[in-house]
Amino acid sequence: MENTPSKLSLKTKLGFGVCDLGGNLFFTVTAFVLMNYLTDTVGLAAGLAGTALMIGRIWDAFYDPIIGFISDRTKSTMGRRRPFLLAGSIPLFIIMALMFLNPAMFMGGDWQSAANQTFLFVWTLTIYILLCTAYSTVNIPYNSMVPELTQDFHERTNLNGFRFGFAAIGTLLGAGLALPLVGMFADKNIGFAALGAIFGGAMMITALLTVIAIREPARLRPAESMGILKTYRSVFNNKPYLLILLTYVFHIMGITILSGIAIYYFKYILNDVEATNIALPILIITALAMIPVSVILSKKIGKKLVYAIGLLIKAVALIIIFFLGHVYGTNFMFGMMLFTGIGFGFTYALPFAIVPDAIEYDYLQTGERREGAFYSIWTWGFKIGQALAIFVMGWILSFSGYIENAVQTPSAQYGIRLFLGPIPAAIFVAGALVLYFYPINEERYRDILRQIKDMEDKKQTN
Repeated sequence: MENTPSKLSLKTKLGFGVCDLGGNLFFTVTAFVLMNYLTDTVGLAAGLAGTALMIGRIWDAFYDPIIGFISDRTKSTMGRRRPFLLAGSIPLFIIMALMFLNPAMFMGGDWQSAANQTFLFVWTLTIYILLCTAYSTVNIPYNSMVPELTQDFHERTNLNGFRFGFAAIGTLLGAGLALPLVGMFADKNIGFAALGAIFGGAMMITALLTVIAIREPARLRPAESMGILKTYRSVFNNKPYLLILLTYVFHIMGITILSGIAIYYFKYILNDVEATNIALPILIITALAMIPVSVILSKKIGKKLVYAIGLLIKAVALIIIFFLGHVYGTNFMFGMMLFTGIGFGFTYALPFAIVPDAIEYDYLQTGERREGAFYSIWTWGFKIGQALAIFVMGWILSFSGYIENAVQTPSAQYGIRLFLGPIPAAIFVAGALVLYFYPINEERYRDILRQIKDMEDKKQTN
C-alpha cells in the first residue's frame, strides 16, 4: 500500500501551510482591490474591467487541467509537485508587479477616449492572463499535495487548519495593508506599484519556503495509464467530488461578489472609504479566530455540517446588511463584518479537508492516483464561477450608471447594495443546498480506506 504518515510533524504542517499565505495575498488583492484599482485608478470602464478579468479567469480555468495532468505524471528527484512551485514562483513575483503598474505612469493621454480604453483593456487582459498562469503553475501542484501527505481523515483537517491559518494571515495582510500601503505614497500610482512588488515578493518567498520544507512521499508513482481526455472524463464520473465541487463553485462566486463590492459599498454607500481599512481586518481576524473552532467542531458534528453552517451565516449576514447597513452606518457595518467573519472562518479550511476524501473514492474506483487532475478541475470550476461573478458585477455596475470617483445615482447605489446583499446570499444558500447531498462522512471514509487496503493487498499478492 502506498502509505503516507497518519500523523504529520509540526515542521511539515508549517512548511506546507506557509505557501498559502502568499496564495491568499494574491486572492485578497485580486478580489478586494483589483477591480476598484482598474476602474478608479487606471481609468478602465467597469464593464471592460469585468470583461478582462472574466476572460483571464476563463483562460486560467482551462490552463489548470493541463498543469494538473502534467504534474500527476512528473518524475523528478524533487517529487511530482515541488518542481512547479519552484518554476512558477519567480514569474509570479514579476507579473504581480506588472499587474499594478499603471500605464499612466509612462504614457500620457486621455484614458477615457475609445482608443485608450482599448489599449487599457488589452494591457489588463494580457497581464492578468500571465498572472493567473503563473499563479496556477504554483497553486495547482500545491493543492495536490494534500492527499499525498496524509490519508488520515482528521489529520487532513488539521493540515488544512494550518494551511488556512496561514491563508487567513495572508488575507488579513492583504485586506489590512493594501490600501494603507498605497496611501503611504503621495502618488497613488507609485503606491500601487509598490503594492504589486511587495506582495509579489511575498508570494515568491512563501512558495520557495514550501519547496524547501516539504519532502514529497517517494513511494507515490506518477499516474500513467490514462490519457488526458479519459482522465478528466473519469473525474466527472465521481459523484461525491462533483457535489463538493459545485458547492465550492457557489461558495467562491459569493465570496468573489462580496469581496469585490465591499470597497465600493464603503466608498459610495457609507461615504467612508477609509473605514475599509478597519472593516476588512475585522472580517479576517474573526475568520482567523474561527478556523480552529471549525476544526474542533468538525470532529464533533462533521465537516459537512460545519461547512453548511458557515455558508448560511454569511447569507444571513448579507441580508441584514442589505436592509440595515445603509441605515445604521459605519459602526453597524463593523459589527456585521465580525458576524460575517464567523461564517468566513467556518468555510475557510473545510472544503479543502473534504475534497481529498472524494479523491480517495476515485482511487478506489480506478486504482490510480490523479490528485492533480482533481485539483485542476477544482480550480477550473471555481475560476469559471469567479469569471462569471466578476463579469456580471462589472456590467451591472456599468448599466446601473456607475461613474468612478463621483456621487452615484440612486440606481447605481442600489446596484452596489444588491451585490452586498441578496445576490451573494442566494448563492451561499444554493451552495448549502447542494452540500446537503454530499455522501461521504467519517464512517463512509473509513470504509473506503479499508476497501483500498484490500485492493492493494490483492495487487501485491498477484
